[in-house]
Formats: sequence, C-alpha cells, structure tokens
Amino acid sequence: MTDSGKPAKRDKPLGFWMATALVVGNMIGSGVFLLPAALAPFGWSAVVGWIMTIAGGICLAAVFAAMARAFPKAGGPYAYASEAFGQAPAFMVAWSYWISIWVGNAAVATGAVSYLSVFFPEIAETTGLHAVITCGAIWVLTAINCRGAFIAGSVQLVTTVLKVMPLIAVILLAGFVLSGGGDTPASLPAFEGFADLKIASITAAATLTLWALLGLESATVPAEHVENPSKTIPRATMTGMILAGIVYLFSCSAVILLLPADEVAASNAPFADFVSTYLNTGGGQLIALFAAISGFGALNGWIMIQGELPYAMAKGGVFPRWLAKESARGLPVRAHVVSSLLLTTIVMLNYSKSMTEAFTFVVLLSTTASLFMFFASALSALKLQFDGRLKSSFLLLSAGVAAALYAIWTIYGAGGEAVAWGVALLFAGLPVYLFTRWQNSRSGE
Repeated sequence: MTDSGKPAKRDKPLGFWMATALVVGNMIGSGVFLLPAALAPFGWSAVVGWIMTIAGGICLAAVFAAMARAFPKAGGPYAYASEAFGQAPAFMVAWSYWISIWVGNAAVATGAVSYLSVFFPEIAETTGLHAVITCGAIWVLTAINCRGAFIAGSVQLVTTVLKVMPLIAVILLAGFVLSGGGDTPASLPAFEGFADLKIASITAAATLTLWALLGLESATVPAEHVENPSKTIPRATMTGMILAGIVYLFSCSAVILLLPADEVAASNAPFADFVSTYLNTGGGQLIALFAAISGFGALNGWIMIQGELPYAMAKGGVFPRWLAKESARGLPVRAHVVSSLLLTTIVMLNYSKSMTEAFTFVVLLSTTASLFMFFASALSALKLQFDGRLKSSFLLLSAGVAAALYAIWTIYGAGGEAVAWGVALLFAGLPVYLFTRWQNSRSGE
C-alpha cells in the first residue's frame, strides 16, 4: 500500500539486461582501477587467486540463482534465510548486510568524487567541497531511485556499459601487444610451473580479490521490481557474475603481467600507465573519467539495494512498519531516504580527521558482514534442499557445499578481529528485532 492507503501504481519493471547491469555494475566499482597495484607483488599467483575467487563466485551465483527461481521474493538473502531458518536469524543476517551496504557506499561515493579532482583540482584543494559534492551525488542518485526502478535501472545500464568499455579495451590492447603489434615489445614473465605458485601468495591474492564478489547477489534484492523474477533473476545473476569475472580476470592480469611489478605496485593509476606504455598516449585523464563513471554507476546500484532491503524486512515484520510504506509508484521512498540519511552521516564523519581510522575499520567490518551473508545464503540453500523445499540436484548440492566452504575460507582470511566484530554486529541487531516484534504484537500485526 502507498502512503495514502491507495494501491500502488507499479513502475515499469527491470528486464534481463537491466538486472544483469545491476549485478555487473555493483560488482565493478571504482576500486577495480586500483586493484592491480595491490596484486602486483603476487605475479602469477594473483592470476590463480582470481581464478579461485571467480570459481567461488560462480558457486555462490548458482546458489542465489536456484533460490531466486524457487523463492522470487524481495529481499534476496533476507528472504532465503527467512525461508530456511526463520525470521530471527534472517533478520540478524539482513541487519548486518544492510549496515555493510550503506557504510560501504560511503567509500564508493567518496572514491567516485575523488576521481573528479583530476579534472577539477579545487575539489581536493577547497576544504569541505569534496564532502558537499559527495553528499550531492548521493541525494541525486537517491532521487533517481525514488523516481522509479526503471529509471534507476536505465542509469545502471548506461554506466555499466561505459565502465566496462575501458576494461575491455585494455584486454584487447594486451592481446594486440602479445601478438607482436605496437611499438613497445612485451612478453609475459616466465612461468616455471607450480613451483612458482605459493599457497600463501595465492591466499593473499584471493583475499584481495574476494572484495570483487560483493554485489553478485544484487539482482535478488529488488525482486518485486524485476520482470518475471523467477526466470530473469537467476539468468541475470549467473550472466552478471560470469561477465564481471571475465573482465576482472583478463583486465587485471594484463596490467599485472605486462608491466614491471614494482611500477604497478607504486602506481596510482595502473590502467592508465598500461595504456600510456603501449599506446604512447596520455591515458591518465581518460581512465580517471571512466573510473568516476564506474564509481557513480556502482553507487546508483547500491543505493537501490540499500533502500530495497529494509523495505523487504519491514514487510516481513522484523523492521519498523513505517519503512514498508510505498510511494504512488510502488517504491520504498521512506526506506531510501532513511538509508541515504545514514549514508550521508557516515560520509560527513569521514571528513573529520579524527574519524579516519574508525571509518577504515568500519569499512572492513562492513565487508566482513557481507561475507557472513554469503555463508548464511549457502547454508540456506543446503537446508532448503534437505527439507525438500528446494529442488535438489548433484550440481546444486555441490555448488552449495563449495559456496559454504568458500565463504568460511574468506571469513577466515578477513582476520580474527574483523570476524569478532562482525559477529558482534550480527547480534547488535537482536534488540532492534525484539523491540520491533514487541511493537507489532502490541498493534496486533
């Protein structure tokens, strides 16, 4: 129902390509343009780390696709955990996941605006201007999402195409260079077989690349705004994961393997350096432009998710009912506004120098919360198969077990302190859950 109590007039739904763009666009943010610098010291081990991450991502995507086909409900991970384990465990997972989204969005927003300082130096030079522009971008994209899911999906589709273009160009340039083209000769570093691969290096590289998985579940959350969700969401989830994985693997590997490791590790713009080296052109500004577009595109998609999730929780009776109200277009405007207010608060706190270390820690904590969500979703798939409520098969059972093991491995890789605080974050939502249930029982809902 809408705020006025009248039936909502539904917005035009998201089709396959928009849902796929939501997955790819949320997975590929501005961080990918700096990722080769972090992976450079690992060489061929980084490539293996990528392969392991993508394999784990495909298993997780298969789990989400199967559950979306069986339970095409808004809320994605929350809805699946609720079906498998009940409302209380589902709330705790969704609560920590929701916090991880709007906290993580602060980093996405600030990073996207930072790339604009290449063209407008006053953004970095004028005190407070960066914060103003960042908050402005947040509320413009929030307004777009409040206007309609189809409009937000259109923005996501356009920005996803634009952000993927330079990464594909890097892959094509690498192929051209390796085939003997261009003025600057290049060759891959020697690979002596498995002796060159060290478990510690592969684990470290895979730990860095696992952040790239965040977002593969994106199409499952706004299920009510997706056309034929039981078919579209599974296809979009698998297609988006595979497309993003291919782009990640080949674009990052090209930069890591075809430039000196020391140069890449010290670079602030490794993709721009790669283009400049092999095309002898100044690619820095061009890459900065596409990085900014990539960041804003990811922010648009994540703002959609940060509003849809509390809306689904409120409809499920585990969050204040006030957030379940819809606009005349059937959109969760209240949930969007509340989430963006929290996001704006985090952004402003980040501009206090005394909050910098705390902000960095909270971002790490938010990522850990997402890993708990992956683990809970894998367990949900296994339990629903065991209960006979999800059609079981050898492939799905294998994917569920592999996804659960991969999630455990990634949680272990996050470190003991982050995991301990992640568990604390899970249980921190319990009083909110109990209070909401008490309120609902008093009102007879």
